[in-house]
Amino acid sequence: MKKIFVILLWSLALAAGIARAQERFSPYVPSDQENVERMLRLAQLRDDDVVVDLGSGDGRIVLTAARMNKNLRGWGVDIDEKLVNEANAAARAQGVADRVQFFHRNAFDADLREATVIAMWLWPEFQRLLRPLILAQARPGTRVVTNLWDLGSWPPDEEDLDPQRVSKWIVPARVEGNWGWELALDGRRVTYGAILEQRFQAAEGVTRAGNRREVLHDVKLRGDDLSFTLALTLDGIGYTRHEFRGTVRGDSIEGTVSLSPAPHERTYQLPWRATRTPTSAYFEPTGIAGVQ
Repeated sequence: MKKIFVILLWSLALAAGIARAQERFSPYVPSDQENVERMLRLAQLRDDDVVVDLGSGDGRIVLTAARMNKNLRGWGVDIDEKLVNEANAAARAQGVADRVQFFHRNAFDADLREATVIAMWLWPEFQRLLRPLILAQARPGTRVVTNLWDLGSWPPDEEDLDPQRVSKWIVPARVEGNWGWELALDGRRVTYGAILEQRFQAAEGVTRAGNRREVLHDVKLRGDDLSFTLALTLDGIGYTRHEFRGTVRGDSIEGTVSLSPAPHERTYQLPWRATRTPTSAYFEPTGIAGVQ
């Protein structure tokens, strides 16, 4: 019944919004407490979390998080000053005002760089409008949780559908672009030039070593953790399997690579450091020497 009421209210607001100016507004409807707790369980709260609620209303999401974990901090923003004052009064009454605070502020003006968990329950178009802010400001690995509505074409990483959908997204690192690295293999220095393409947490890529090119397989991006495999014939070494695992740190990736050269009777591990480059050796001329 609650879900029917919410959908009806959303439909009425959407119809009214057609005649409005371009500015969006999401009317206050308190989140069901059961769904608040489900959202926060999905977020898997940690002691070092900073929980941020965009459109915090009476503050119940951040206040509930503070009760569920006695160490985390949190804050919320809301355009309604009366609700902000009520939320701060509730924080004082519950003895968590040293860890929780609410601000009279537009959600689009929130600074999300410190957040590790971002919660929202706003109209779908409003959440979609906030998506670029989240992807631009929030650190890789930040968890985003919502109740009922989604974030457009950005698919969630995890969902709980019973009795009503709550969803979680993990902000991915930005890996799209050109990358290069070198490995010292069996006394030879091998240079790799890779190109990664990205759509939210989905990534794929190709690479080149010498005059040989190959597709990167099993590319996985979760927050700032990146992994992929590569099987490529290296000049003077032979057909070699690679398993890369690293942490994305801005314009570098640091981790390890496990290597298994033909005949694949041994596997060894090397440190791996890739850097983002303005151009890629992938596009350099290949020629026909050695091509059969």
